[in-house]
Amino acid sequence: MFTPSRLTLARTRRGLTAAELARKSGVPASAIGSYERGQRRPQAATQEVLAAALGFPATFLSAPEPAWPQVISTTHPQAACVAQLAIEFSGWLERMFVLPQPNLPRPRTGPAELRGQWRMSSGPAPNMVQLLEYHGVRVFSVDCAEVGAFSCWHNGTPFVFLNPTTTAERARFDAAAELGTLLGHDDPREFAAEFLLPAGQLQGTHHRHWHVDKATFDERARGVTTARVAPAGMPRRETSKLLTKVFRALRENGTTPHQVARELRLGLEDLNGLVCGLVLTALPGGGEPGPVRKARLTLVH
Repeated sequence: MFTPSRLTLARTRRGLTAAELARKSGVPASAIGSYERGQRRPQAATQEVLAAALGFPATFLSAPEPAWPQVISTTHPQAACVAQLAIEFSGWLERMFVLPQPNLPRPRTGPAELRGQWRMSSGPAPNMVQLLEYHGVRVFSVDCAEVGAFSCWHNGTPFVFLNPTTTAERARFDAAAELGTLLGHDDPREFAAEFLLPAGQLQGTHHRHWHVDKATFDERARGVTTARVAPAGMPRRETSKLLTKVFRALRENGTTPHQVARELRLGLEDLNGLVCGLVLTALPGGGEPGPVRKARLTLVH
């Protein structure tokens, strides 16, 4: 069995043209093009060669048609590929665990109204990754340096992708901005600024108090100054409570990240790429998988 779109997905995910893949694999570019268009089907040995050149298990190329994200907030081709892999991972998680269901408010709900609906206290917002997860947003990483944060929907489930190479403050702001995107705001970054820095609460405070960068704070404060001593900045990036609990539960059941990657038809590096910066430690490998029971993950923010 061979799925043409899987070859295109894998090639695009690696940032390769058909000619570049031909040089890496020894398979002619014309043949690669015909495989991707579904005009020809490669032999099993050729699939193995192409998969090895792309750094994917051969089973990836014979998996069912991948799901396409809906209403994605970027046109970068690699972003769409990351979203497709994350949608498959999310589907696997939903089969293994009972996850929080999406419960975002109606479109274009304003920042102040949203804070009220989510019963947020005045002052800095909590961990943005965990806040989104609590409300059913699936948060993943995008490990492509040229792709910034983005978001998408798939079958009623919202997804947010954060770049792990940015600063902690930038990732926090990006998470809030993508929340604005999911809610359909025309200016998501303005939404984020209002959500993270409520008007009327900035006098006498410092940007580090709100866990944002100085430029964002100064623009929002419109010249407000402070005589207070600046507290320490964010010591680390905001991490995922959901994914941390997932991998802890898997580890306790004897299931390794290698086994998860195999079930997803991915290499461990690609699985790591989806959670990079969101869990406290890199995913270890090794060991034999054990049975996993479907568990309910409780998130408290």
